[in-house]
Amino acid sequence: QVQLVESGGGLVQAGGSLRLSCAASGTMYNFNNMGWYRQAPGKQRELVAEMSNFGNTNYADAVKGRFTISRDNAKNTVDLQMNSLKPEDTAVYYCKREQIGLSYWGKGTLVTVSS
Repeated sequence: QVQLVESGGGLVQAGGSLRLSCAASGTMYNFNNMGWYRQAPGKQRELVAEMSNFGNTNYADAVKGRFTISRDNAKNTVDLQMNSLKPEDTAVYYCKREQIGLSYWGKGTLVTVSS
């Protein structure tokens, strides 16, 4: 089993920045992906950014150039630096870890961007 705990959400004005952090614990495997998804009210959950243990990254078009994902493999953490935030970035942000064909999710952290 894997547990994921997110932190760093909150309220920010448009144009501001926030940094989300996620810490994984439990049974860890070296080959894995960690990333961030978000779900806005009335919308489906969508990928924001993900990063493999090798450092390969994948970003949603909507956040390219504004958000940066990083991770510490030794600490099993993944962070999301969010800059130039827009009201449309408002959502619950979820941390996800994939390993040996299984997916694990955190409980989510709310990010609210006011205009």
